[in-house]
Amino acid sequence: MFLEELVPGTEIETFHIERKAMLNRDDVQGWLKTIAGFSNAQGGVFFIGVEDATNKLIGFSRKAADNERNFFNNQVNEHIFPRPDMRIDFIRYENRGKELFVIRVDVFESPVKPVILKFKNIPSIYMRRDGFTNGATYEEIIQMSIQSRKIQFDITDSDEDYERKNFKKLFLFYAERNNGKELTDKALSSIGFFTKNKKLKNGALLFSDKYVDVKTQVQCSVFSGFNKGSERIITINKFNGNITDSIFYITDFVKQRMNHTFIKLPDGRKNIDAYPERALFEGAVNAVAHRDYFLDGTQIQVDMFKDRLEISSPGSFFQGEKIGKTYNLSNIISKRRNELICAILVKCKLMEAAGTGFDKIIQEYKTADEKHKPFIYSSSDHFTLVLPDLTFEAGIKSEEVPTAIEFIPPKAMSEYDEKILSYCFGIRRRAGEIAAFLHLADSTYFRKTILDNLVRQNYLIKTKTGNTHFYQANRTHVKKIDNTV
Repeated sequence: MFLEELVPGTEIETFHIERKAMLNRDDVQGWLKTIAGFSNAQGGVFFIGVEDATNKLIGFSRKAADNERNFFNNQVNEHIFPRPDMRIDFIRYENRGKELFVIRVDVFESPVKPVILKFKNIPSIYMRRDGFTNGATYEEIIQMSIQSRKIQFDITDSDEDYERKNFKKLFLFYAERNNGKELTDKALSSIGFFTKNKKLKNGALLFSDKYVDVKTQVQCSVFSGFNKGSERIITINKFNGNITDSIFYITDFVKQRMNHTFIKLPDGRKNIDAYPERALFEGAVNAVAHRDYFLDGTQIQVDMFKDRLEISSPGSFFQGEKIGKTYNLSNIISKRRNELICAILVKCKLMEAAGTGFDKIIQEYKTADEKHKPFIYSSSDHFTLVLPDLTFEAGIKSEEVPTAIEFIPPKAMSEYDEKILSYCFGIRRRAGEIAAFLHLADSTYFRKTILDNLVRQNYLIKTKTGNTHFYQANRTHVKKIDNTV
């Protein structure tokens, strides 16, 4: 007898269901992390007494089921904090006239996150994704905390007192963009710039004249070629300053280094900048407005390549859809992660009251051909706006056209190996990028069975920067057979 006969809808491939024939006493952590992962995600169902590989019912006698449930409860109470929100039921069935039971544990998403598994005095945080339970990423942990408290970084209270003299740049900038009008304390109070006791909000602090902390750090780089993995860095600059200064640092850095050209017209000529000024400005504003300021040790990254400009901001689109890569910028809906910061930028007429400014970017590139269309890609830890260089005639080379390569097929070859090695030829890629390119889930199975198989046999080189692993084709084992870069 099989589980789907007893509980309809419990197919083997269902991502939110986990099965155990019985609880492993020698690897308690192995199944406890599933319970913790369900609690930190959207919940799930945990069956005990069901064979995982086949869905075949194993079952317990009533006494054995009681013992199994008690052991389960005791281990959860001892190792998982706060205790997950669960319901435990016995499902009765008969096999050859014998009464048997399967234990069903419905685990609900926890209202208080992150749920922590503490085993042998070592705390760990797990997340359930695509049918697998893995350690939570840094951003996921921060996001769980934010959702649990239902607050944003920029509207939390700081320890700093509001003093008008510390915001001269903000007031001057506001006046310049509002026909000389004054930004009053009453107007600032109305958007929550400071508390009733005149304590600044964290978002307001980022606009202070003297703010130089790492929360607003920007790194700008110029590369000699088409990618970071194999090209020389010409320039790399870092900047720490308040939000408005950061926006103008980004735009000035790019404008001073970008290319210019012109086209002849019957009555003269038309000058063309590599990156239209308004598109560049909107990209910089978008990066500072929507970055995740909870993520310490990160920065806005501005990278100039031979064919494009990339502006990357820490944090995926806030509570928005994980869009991967898209050219359809006008359809992107992103909830504001930083309401106060956005409100200030709107008052200074740096942002529209609604929208992300992407429509203006589209307008600036409306006459460009397909190889010069801007696009966005978003992952779990960052989002990136890509602006093609309009003076680079070839445009951005499509990643859908792989590099032609030759290699000896590895042992236990998968159907994706050639595409992976081609995609990673000359360019370091994250596992998530590779999975998205192949239209696969970025799962533990994908990393361990497909990518790590290529790593073990030296077809892929695996490196680590910070907490992120990168993969690049090993050119000793993988050869390019044409002139494609």
